[in-house]
Amino acid sequence: MPPTKRQTPSSSSTPSKTSNTTTTTTTSPNSPTQPTPKPASASSRSSSSSNTNASSSNNPQIIMQQLWSGYLKTTPQRVKLIDAFMGFLVVVGGLQFLYCLVVGNYPFNAFLSGFSATVGQFVLTASLRIQTNPENKAEFKTVSHERLIAKDQESEKGKCVWLDGKKL
Repeated sequence: MPPTKRQTPSSSSTPSKTSNTTTTTTTSPNSPTQPTPKPASASSRSSSSSNTNASSSNNPQIIMQQLWSGYLKTTPQRVKLIDAFMGFLVVVGGLQFLYCLVVGNYPFNAFLSGFSATVGQFVLTASLRIQTNPENKAEFKTVSHERLIAKDQESEKGKCVWLDGKKL
């Protein structure tokens, strides 16, 4: 005898939620009737259109594409240039660290100074990015973009003048 399907509503503790389960009853001459619960299929749910929207917004590739296209549309060219330089600094710092792991850090002072310089430049560039971003114009009203860039270059020059705590 083929299995028969019947729909039984399950009771829930909250009245606003209802779930449907499908039970399959198998009868054979040797065994008694035992229902086996199975979850309701996705096609029987009433909110199938909202499920497809939720699944497409959870796809990491679609999220990254939307993020990248939004970045390209809304970010000014000056900020993109600073971001590219910050990306370069991350790559240089990563290569220095990788070299230290693979080859060794025999001249440890050389690794320490190069990596510290990269991290310091990244921090100063991040500060420059925050100050030159047009979205933060309300917080940095009195300072022009050109003055900020000159101030950043001046701080880099000052960083090179100091060596072992003594001014050259």
